Amino acid sequence: MLTRKQQELLSFIDTRLRTDGVSPSFEEMKDALQLRSKSGVHRLINALEERNFIRRLPNRARALEVLHLPEAMRGKPALKLVPPAAAHAAAAPRPPVQAMIAANDTIIVPLHGRIAAGLPVEALESDRSLSVPAALLGPGDHYALEVSGDSMIEAGIFDGDYALIKRCEDARDGDIVVALIDEQEATLKYLRREKNIVRLDPANSAYEPQRYPANRVRVQGKLAGLLRRYH
Repeated sequence: MLTRKQQELLSFIDTRLRTDGVSPSFEEMKDALQLRSKSGVHRLINALEERNFIRRLPNRARALEVLHLPEAMRGKPALKLVPPAAAHAAAAPRPPVQAMIAANDTIIVPLHGRIAAGLPVEALESDRSLSVPAALLGPGDHYALEVSGDSMIEAGIFDGDYALIKRCEDARDGDIVVALIDEQEATLKYLRREKNIVRLDPANSAYEPQRYPANRVRVQGKLAGLLRRYH
């Protein structure tokens, strides 16, 4: 069962695809549903995708396909959402679109701070954010951390990089995860399990693996991507 906002977004996407032949941008979806940020659109898109109502076409940032509509929406007039501020422009005819258009949509994710700050991720909550290309993120809830130090350089993760993290509470052996130790210190490492021991492996031969009883380590997410700035 879909929420009201999920139904509204699905109907809006379906309407645009039928009338224009192109899916709306994240900015258009945000305005149409009167959401405060595009991260809200991203969560709705992920929910619809996980329920197999839509799918993203590969290699395109702005390409959605409606797979099917819920029974409750079938046969009903298409819902066209118009934000109040744009109502005066709603009557203006749209030029015909001849082909699917790709756009560089971005997602706004919270930026929680530096991974080696010695604090749990929850303690790093702030009003800072980072604009991330939508194509870098798959389904799920994400946040960003600024990498501090050189313990993962052999995995291509350098000091000052932005690690894009998918929130989760579990991961497979070999995943690069944000591990919280004793609810105090967060670190970015490879996850390995040895019976009742969790081993956190660096990607730098100058550092030794860290081993802890499993009850002292909590996974707070796994690496989904990286952003790097060149100065």
